[in-house]
Amino acid sequence: MPIKPLVSIVRYQKPLESVRQALDLSKALDSLPHNASVFVKPNIVFWTMAVNFPKWGVITTSRVIEDVVTILKERGAGKITIGEGVVVSDPKDKKTPAHAFESLGYGKLAKRFGVKAVNVMDEPFVKVDVGDGDTLKFCSHAVEADLVLDVPVLKTHNQTVVSLGIKNLKGTIDIPSRKKCHSADPDKNLHWWVARLADKLPPVVTVIDGIYTLERGPAFDGKVHRSNLLVASKDVLSVDKVGAAILGYQPEEVPHLRFAAENRGRVADLSDVEIVGESLAEVTMPHGHDFAYSVTDEGEMPAPLAKQGIKGLYYRKYDLSMCTYCSALNGLLLTAIRAAWQGGPFDKVEVLTGKSMEPAPGMNKTILVGQCMVKANKKHPNIKEAILIKGCPPNVDEVVAALNKAGIQANSTLFDKRDELPGFFMARYAGKPEYEEAHFTVE
Repeated sequence: MPIKPLVSIVRYQKPLESVRQALDLSKALDSLPHNASVFVKPNIVFWTMAVNFPKWGVITTSRVIEDVVTILKERGAGKITIGEGVVVSDPKDKKTPAHAFESLGYGKLAKRFGVKAVNVMDEPFVKVDVGDGDTLKFCSHAVEADLVLDVPVLKTHNQTVVSLGIKNLKGTIDIPSRKKCHSADPDKNLHWWVARLADKLPPVVTVIDGIYTLERGPAFDGKVHRSNLLVASKDVLSVDKVGAAILGYQPEEVPHLRFAAENRGRVADLSDVEIVGESLAEVTMPHGHDFAYSVTDEGEMPAPLAKQGIKGLYYRKYDLSMCTYCSALNGLLLTAIRAAWQGGPFDKVEVLTGKSMEPAPGMNKTILVGQCMVKANKKHPNIKEAILIKGCPPNVDEVVAALNKAGIQANSTLFDKRDELPGFFMARYAGKPEYEEAHFTVE
């Protein structure tokens, strides 16, 4: 009978000791070669220099990163590189990723342990065949390491259901590869691509940081919980299956985990995994992953807009083909529309995102968001008046102009100060001592 991969579940109680316990129970580092080159991959899904924003459950804690680096050095690791591909609205922006790394204490880790922190977007990429002749470009540091130490957050995700070890590796690929993952191809969709991210990398040890967990992630507009959990394994699929179960999902319900299991000739359920440490039943805490949408006379829109009473708008639900850049813009668009509504109906305005949507008949104005949607539908016969928001990422000035042209009088100040908006979400956590900023610093 084959040996089942070990996955440890540990209550986070003390710095260093808890992470050490998670790694020891799972035997995740028992085969680490002496002087090994290790690529450490945190999750920094968002950053802004403008304001303080909720990092809990969104970003890997510096506490856990410091602990895994300490333990790697104790185990005789040599070169350690911390790397993340921070997505910014301006691809030329180098200051924001640098500010993130310094604020999170990676500079102190560099001085203390000699580690190097890199913005993946500034580093060389290597083309990798992920199967069937399909390729993605991965950061060379990850591909050439002896070991990848993957440190995602324990969170759900509005497109991929969960975002754990495998999904976190999307931050090691370049922007064109990320866009490829959000294909409009129904067979090779986001789930299909994400399932293959770990397949051709060096061995991947995963420590899921669940000090804080996030519901309806991946960003700061989700709901944060203080959960005090760590989940670890040297098998990234097994640890993700357990992480999904903790969040309330059978692994086979998560498409990319089901695909990953098929690719590896394994079952999608938990029957081929051995869990050590805490009981799964004792730590399971269902987290919702999806945002509610409502059907209106015009079609569909997010439930908060329908509840507000907005009429004359068809803003259907995002799909898998909407990539990171347009996802970030999507929330801002919805905020602008809500702020612009004055009580009367809009003029049958339709907003289309991603790559796969097609215009509906009977709408007077159709806003096409982003270069992919413009290219796909600008000449569609159902469109009476096409309003284009070009660019990849879309130009903010064009966004304001497009909304105004559609009769939605957007406040341009909202867009000018978009980097400050995440700060408003801090009010949810004001006065709650369990949400500690100290977890995102290195002393």
